[in-house]
Amino acid sequence: MTFRKTYILKLYVAGNTPNSMRALKTLRNILESEFRGVYALKVIDVLKNPQLAEEDKILATPTLAKILPPPVRRIIGDLSDRDRVLIGLDLLYEELSDEDFKLDIDDLEAGGEASPPESS
Repeated sequence: MTFRKTYILKLYVAGNTPNSMRALKTLRNILESEFRGVYALKVIDVLKNPQLAEEDKILATPTLAKILPPPVRRIIGDLSDRDRVLIGLDLLYEELSDEDFKLDIDDLEAGGEASPPESS
């Protein structure tokens, strides 16, 4: 049986402002393309629920918070930069550099296979 991480996210918005709607639309696109079926998203309107914003120390909107898995991470803004959102929330890791995969061209030409990097 395979267990997959489930991401618990909260998006704090201030009503139906253009920035709030853009953040929600962008976030839903990211989640549906990258995390289909492994996330729960709660949208909190801080105008209707100011006590939730106060409890969670939300000072600006829109703010996206990744609650689970730990650590808690937050990003503020309209979330228009997809990669920045994923990296900022610790959901996307920087790409491996060429040096992470050491290839010997002579071995490949001789029919050998490249080996993955050694784990540290």
